[in-house]
Amino acid sequence: MRSFYGAEKRRSYFEGWYFKQQNDSETVAFIPAWHVDSAGRGSASLQVITGGGSYCADFPARAFEADETRLLVRVGASVFSGRGCKLDLQTEGLSVQGMLRYGPLLSPRGDIMGPLCHVPFLPCRHGVFSLRHTVSGTLTLNGTPIAFDNGTGYLEGDRGRSFPRRYLWTQCLFPGGSLMLSAAEFPFPGFTGCVGFVLTGGREYRIATYRGGTAELVSDRALVLRQGGLTVRAELLGGTAHSLRAPQAGCMTRIIREGAACRVHYVCTQNGRTLLDLISDQAGFEGNWDRA
Repeated sequence: MRSFYGAEKRRSYFEGWYFKQQNDSETVAFIPAWHVDSAGRGSASLQVITGGGSYCADFPARAFEADETRLLVRVGASVFSGRGCKLDLQTEGLSVQGMLRYGPLLSPRGDIMGPLCHVPFLPCRHGVFSLRHTVSGTLTLNGTPIAFDNGTGYLEGDRGRSFPRRYLWTQCLFPGGSLMLSAAEFPFPGFTGCVGFVLTGGREYRIATYRGGTAELVSDRALVLRQGGLTVRAELLGGTAHSLRAPQAGCMTRIIREGAACRVHYVCTQNGRTLLDLISDQAGFEGNWDRA
């Protein structure tokens, strides 16, 4: 998979990566991003979200580097790659330093967007780099060490002009598995697309519009996707959402809400057989379906 598409983009473009890691009690996600506004001015940002808050640091274009052929991104003094992260960031309310090492990334079976990645009018294209991988190392966040010696991680990205006007996204790592589910309104009202996966029992179950999947229910607190005999449900039970900046025509001016460590109930069934029934307190949950 190509890792950076933005080198030749001249206006109204963004590209960002979501590096998530968790241990038994802590969740930390890093979101390095590149953006170009409508006037062609480039800049970068690094957002950090934890169970207790969110933070954002802005950088000039010269502080950003990315490799087109492999996953390697630098924002300021922090470096992110498929092998791990080196963090060295101080911004208002946040100091984070440390080194994390990743085990081999578990790539999905083909592009998560399928043929939709070639549709020209979509405002955003989603990619998954790793369904699940091991994480080791330690971060020091505002003076408190967080060890990930038995940690797990997840890695995805987005690129395009803007986030969809209405969408819902959730992601969860659990013992032996992982999942990501999303639904978004297409550029024309009245049509909802969906894409996601459930990794459980050593098998990846893909559910997506291009495979006949439909979003039977979407709200700010629940999502139900169905594809033939496969049904996946997610229900937000609790948790605190924090403000994050999101792209609008390439500028990071839109404010969204994401909880990095929410309590979510997931149920996945196939032809009446339960594949997964899980309540997690470390699930990511983000969306604005009811408030758009």
